[in-house]
Amino acid sequence: MRRPALRLLPICLAMACAARAQDPAPPAWEYCPDTGTLPLYRPLPADGAAPADPATDVSALHLDVSEQEVTVLTGEVELQRGDQWLGTEQLTYDHGKETFRTGGPARYQDRGLRLRAAGAQGDQRADVVQLQDVEYQFNQQAGNGRADAIELHGQQGTLTGASYSTCPPAQRQWEFRASRIDVDQAEGVGTARNATLRVGGVPVLWLPWVRFPTDDRRRTGLLSPTIGHDDRNGFEYEQPIYLNLAPNYDATLSPRWLSDRGLMLGAQFRYLGPRDARGELEGTWLPDDDLTGRDRGVLRWRHYDRLGRHWNLRANINHVSDDDYFADFGDSLPNSTITLLESSLGVYGRGLGWDASLQVQSWEVASPMLPDSAAPYRRLPEARLRWNKPFTRWLEAGIDAEAVRFESEFSDGGNRLDLTPWVQMPFGGAAWYATPRLAWRYTAYSLDSSLVPPGGDRNPDRSLPVMSLDMGAFFEREFSFGDGNYLQTLEPRLYYLNVPYRDQDQLPLFDTRPLTFSWPGLFRDNRFAGADRVGDADQVTLAVTSRVLSAGDGRELVSASLGRIHYFDPPRITVPGGPLLSDEGSAWVAEASISPGDRWSLGLAHQWDPDGERTDLSAVRSQWRFGERGLVNAAYRYRADFVEQADLSFVLPIRDQWTLLGRWNYSLRDRQSLEALAGVEWKSCCVAVRVLGRRYLREFSDEQSTGIYLEIELNGVGSFGRNTARLLDDAILDYSR
Repeated sequence: MRRPALRLLPICLAMACAARAQDPAPPAWEYCPDTGTLPLYRPLPADGAAPADPATDVSALHLDVSEQEVTVLTGEVELQRGDQWLGTEQLTYDHGKETFRTGGPARYQDRGLRLRAAGAQGDQRADVVQLQDVEYQFNQQAGNGRADAIELHGQQGTLTGASYSTCPPAQRQWEFRASRIDVDQAEGVGTARNATLRVGGVPVLWLPWVRFPTDDRRRTGLLSPTIGHDDRNGFEYEQPIYLNLAPNYDATLSPRWLSDRGLMLGAQFRYLGPRDARGELEGTWLPDDDLTGRDRGVLRWRHYDRLGRHWNLRANINHVSDDDYFADFGDSLPNSTITLLESSLGVYGRGLGWDASLQVQSWEVASPMLPDSAAPYRRLPEARLRWNKPFTRWLEAGIDAEAVRFESEFSDGGNRLDLTPWVQMPFGGAAWYATPRLAWRYTAYSLDSSLVPPGGDRNPDRSLPVMSLDMGAFFEREFSFGDGNYLQTLEPRLYYLNVPYRDQDQLPLFDTRPLTFSWPGLFRDNRFAGADRVGDADQVTLAVTSRVLSAGDGRELVSASLGRIHYFDPPRITVPGGPLLSDEGSAWVAEASISPGDRWSLGLAHQWDPDGERTDLSAVRSQWRFGERGLVNAAYRYRADFVEQADLSFVLPIRDQWTLLGRWNYSLRDRQSLEALAGVEWKSCCVAVRVLGRRYLREFSDEQSTGIYLEIELNGVGSFGRNTARLLDDAILDYSR
């Protein structure tokens, strides 16, 4: 007998594909109990357990072959082929006509699906299968539904009176229905007629005709819209349209209606090329903004191309129409506070013991509080090389080299060559290390005329040695506390740095600025970024770190560090606007972290200036996780004369289905809120609703902006409204976790 019934019902997958924009999560119906789903008829086989081309096993209590060319199986009829199983009470097969029918309800199950039908019949010769009154349930997903009738004719199929949802059958919080669905499995396309999306039993969307994919092949179509409101732009509606242009490139058009400004057009184009090449071009354009009366937009291009085993090409090109764009249209705090926009294009290489690059780089001012002249010098171009090689166990040598041309629209530029050959001897053992290092830094310039002071040198240079000694040791001891066994370490470190003073006032300042002082700053060989200044130094850093580790798994429970730089000679090199340095030494730097478990952590950082008898910096951050979803972050940041802020954010579950979300970032120095966000989430097994309100201070301004965001997420379909996940990720640390 041929395998009649085991070809049943791949058509049932079509209803799920009609509604699904992404794979739904595994069933999680603790909020809406499972009160009507189909049971598993057989245990699911392990992955890979079924053979590639298994035989078909047929069993029944009775076999009737009394009629010529007709076989009748009755009583607990089962057909098993691999992970496919069919059960019914009677199955009649006509060998001459090659037709079959069940004498009652039929049950079917495979690895992904189980279903129940009131009856099934088919014609093997015509390749037709018909089912009546079908209920189906996915095995590892929450999707389920029913159909009045299903007919499968070869690769074509039709569902009549079909439905799909990720909610339990007895609690339909949302459901997708269609009077008829035609499916072409060869093309992977379905067509639904008279389709309705119901939420809480109320129709919220009706489509007389819609096409949809039934598999993972990319196709042109509509994506979920975005809806929101804020006081900068008014009501917002964005409708993305996906265009499947070719196997190796696609595009998304995103028209965005802003009630106070007009229609903004957005687009994204993605492509793949040979040799792992890939890229993305995206931008927006708002013609004749109703509020400003000018065209506005942004353009971005990202590209990567592998040129060989060691080399690649990367492009990151950006352009914005005006310096208010990100403040007006940024959908998150980091986006709305962009001040400088970088563009770069270059070739980059890396190999054993070396890396090199040749690039061009420019900057564009993107903040109304910065003049155009605040943009850094363009690098047209910049070449870098770093090379190092160990010659013996105790000897390494290398060189860092850079050549760059600086240009600016607002002043003359120049050329700079910076060479730093070095040699070091990394002595050490299991519990100690000592690394003396000697480098020679040579920097030479060729300056345009306006940068040369009267009587000055157009080709100044600087040459000086940089000598350092970095040494430390590791001590440890085991101890017990309560029922636990622990390991404590003691890690003293000494870092000596000697750089002679050189008068550098005649050198330009192309890209040099003071580095922020912190724990890593205790061990740097230059307190400036860039090559225009090398800080003089005759100093030693004394530091110590101690850790407490779990002896069982090595997890760090407690860490504490303390260190300070002592100056034998006061530093003299500085830059305009740079910090004033003490004659005796740096501030004391202390850091500590406490993580006694996976759900609570505390971090502290403090800088104390003993000469000025004041705190230069203080920071405290803490995180507490509780229950399945609970999260509280608290932080305090202080930097003398600049910042004093408190920051609180939380994800607070209340009852079973409700969650409060919020963040409050407050400036104690200015006595005003920088950002306040509050919202509520209601979530069931198949529906989530988030409502957020946000009020924040616009960058470099006393103006407050307000936004209201609504998102409705249907598990297994997608979300409608503003995408709140990105906003919450920016506002609440570890929200996605």
